[in-house]
Amino acid sequence: MSKFLSYEDRMIIAQRLQENASFGAIGKELGKDRTTIAKEIKKYSYDKKSGRPGYPYNPCKFRATCKAKRICGTSCTHQSAYKCSLCSECTLHCSDFVEDVCSVKNKPPYVCNGCNQLPKCTLLKRIYDPADAHESAHHAVSEARTGIMSNEDDIARINGIISPLVKNGQSLHQIYLAHVDELMCSEKTLYNYVDAQLFDIRNIDLPRKVKYRPRYKKPEFKVDRGCRIERSYADFQKYLGANPETTIVQMDSVIGRVGGKCLLTIHFGAAQKWYYLVSPNAVKPKKNSNYQQSQDFVTLNNI
Repeated sequence: MSKFLSYEDRMIIAQRLQENASFGAIGKELGKDRTTIAKEIKKYSYDKKSGRPGYPYNPCKFRATCKAKRICGTSCTHQSAYKCSLCSECTLHCSDFVEDVCSVKNKPPYVCNGCNQLPKCTLLKRIYDPADAHESAHHAVSEARTGIMSNEDDIARINGIISPLVKNGQSLHQIYLAHVDELMCSEKTLYNYVDAQLFDIRNIDLPRKVKYRPRYKKPEFKVDRGCRIERSYADFQKYLGANPETTIVQMDSVIGRVGGKCLLTIHFGAAQKWYYLVSPNAVKPKKNSNYQQSQDFVTLNNI
């Protein structure tokens, strides 16, 4: 099991936060310790300044009873308001402003995802978003693995060993084998440092390296597996068990040879009817095409 949380794990965390589940229950479901869940939420949640319908963001303690007008003078940006508390900038100009901090952010679950007052709140909110959290975590891990792990003194020491020898005609491999105890790094690290131009020598000083072209890395096609949560066939069977009156329509397509005809099938389970549509070619149909007027439309009843 990976020690890192996946995107699916973070989707489950966000869903359970909306259900007001405890950190222990979430950790038990994901096979993680409750402190891992708490640290995840604290680290990757973010503040959101938003109001509610008809009322802008306003974290002032006196927002409900305040009747102050024209606090910002003639430079008012919200002339239609009959009081300044309806302006999102009133807290920037008011001398009596006292911030109202919600206590939810100071105790578990530390975020407002499952708060029942969220649609009515105009305070500063703390939100945990799985997509944003996953991107931030991936960036943090990637950033921790990049850069130079040696300080300036180590770079200068290694440079003093290999640069004169390379200029004397020796290869990095030969130098590494002869001075492995002094270098205290891998041979690959030496090539990386030369490529990063940290030494007095450059790639042009390595006769064999300049002969090789950079390796081609095939781009990876990654599927966002978060789209499969609660959309599997087992979830479908569970939904049918809870909703037996649901009308089911199944659709499938069969393609013969490329560029040939395509058969579209539609099955109405309750009525036990199959509809077959033969398309002249296996391409995406036009937006305004009307299949019901096609002569190739076939209906088979009571199959």
